[in-house]
Amino acid sequence: MSSYSTFAQYYDELTQNVDYAERAEYFCGLLQSLRHPAGLVLDLACGTGSLTLQLKKRGLDVYGADASYEMLTVAQQKAAEAQQEILFLCQPMQKLDLYGTVDTVICALDSINHLTSERDVLAAFRRVSLFLNPGGYFLFDMNTLYKHREVLANHIFLYDTDHVYCVWQNHYEGKTDRVGIHLDFFGKEGALYRRSSEHFYERAYSIEKIGELLHTAGLTLAACYNDCSMEPPRPDSERVVVVARKEPISESEKEH
Repeated sequence: MSSYSTFAQYYDELTQNVDYAERAEYFCGLLQSLRHPAGLVLDLACGTGSLTLQLKKRGLDVYGADASYEMLTVAQQKAAEAQQEILFLCQPMQKLDLYGTVDTVICALDSINHLTSERDVLAAFRRVSLFLNPGGYFLFDMNTLYKHREVLANHIFLYDTDHVYCVWQNHYEGKTDRVGIHLDFFGKEGALYRRSSEHFYERAYSIEKIGELLHTAGLTLAACYNDCSMEPPRPDSERVVVVARKEPISESEKEH
């Protein structure tokens, strides 16, 4: 995966449409519906820490991990400004190596889609399973095949904010359901603009394939919902939320 060194500078400004407070409320509500005490929570692929902070403000004992040092630098600054002490680890999902186990893992805003091979998705799921306590939950969302094929596709998007003008160009690969994303940033520097670029891929997976990979990793696909709802996915759902569980240890297993 890319380190998103350039994207990190503009990420928050270009994602102002994301309501992190609403998403944090949703995940907290989802945990309540599962009757699962959040316990120690990992915000996996936490990016610039916006969701981590919202979860922390709701009383969760949470820390974050992300593969991008630049993203985490922004996250640390935001936590300090909010006077919140939050641990952030610079680790890719596929090589997650925690100090101990956790009770809940949350991975939001399509981070799973940034893993563009089934091997990497399985590696990430295995690391989550390794560090998730029995009975714990892994909640994540992801872009759907529909979104990759119909919404992202080969389209171009333009963003014009106070500090940056961004040209977002997509290239859809039908055989793999990958989208190549090329971002050109024109950041304001006085009366001039400085151009920088970022390129990465995202891949969409079917719910069936995700279920298979979760099972192989020792996790159970417990539920799947349309984004930020308790409703089942629709054919035109652009994002879905997956609920996976690490099953508790049985009495017979405890005896051995």
